Amino acid sequence: MAFQFNFPIEDHLENELTPLGDGALGLDSFTESSVSESKKGVYEGGLKIWECTFDLLAYFTKAQVKFAGKKVLDLGCGSGLLGISAFKGGAKEVHFQDYNSMVIDEVTLPNVVANSTLEDEGNDVNEPDVKRCRKSKKAQELCKCRFFSGEWSEFCKLVLSSEEFFEKYDLILTSETIYNPDYYDTLHQTFLQLLDQNGRVLLASKAHYFGVGGGIHLFQKFVEERNVFETKTLEIMEEGLKRYLIEITFK
Repeated sequence: MAFQFNFPIEDHLENELTPLGDGALGLDSFTESSVSESKKGVYEGGLKIWECTFDLLAYFTKAQVKFAGKKVLDLGCGSGLLGISAFKGGAKEVHFQDYNSMVIDEVTLPNVVANSTLEDEGNDVNEPDVKRCRKSKKAQELCKCRFFSGEWSEFCKLVLSSEEFFEKYDLILTSETIYNPDYYDTLHQTFLQLLDQNGRVLLASKAHYFGVGGGIHLFQKFVEERNVFETKTLEIMEEGLKRYLIEITFK
């Protein structure tokens, strides 16, 4: 099914701002303390919804991707639309990661909260007992979500060391994260460490990123040379800048 999203801070979505620095998320039981950012003041694009995100959202509907009962990671989440789709689709747990803590604090987390609001039912919504019940249900929903900021390598260290047993992700969703070849090794290591042996990565990308040199073919070659994963092209979008959706699984 297709999802309609609520954007409580939509004015920020197309602005490219400089992050304010590190900070805790501070929303009680359903948040995770942020990973420290090692390169303060570096903006990595999380305040804009890039077009490949919409390609992947459309694919969820077209391919009837099943999220129910799965543990999902929205890697490089930005506004969090991919993870929110998984959340609305019944995922048992959804983690949101972005490089910048400001993106998590001011974009991702408010979007997740806005999209977890339970629908009003009749006129009884004004009754105090009903309000308390609905608030409790919303808190239970949000307990499925955790939020992280920082570099991928530090994120891996945190989640792998924070629990006695870390259950790996059934699905890793990521869009426009392969624009810079300098990041390929860390991204590959992230998949290697955090993806379940039977899990899969759904990745959306432009064919080529002018100015930084990355792109889908270069990344697929990088993956192939390491001989750990195999990639499968799911869709090619020809209109505008050529774009790809690929699936990555263990060999």
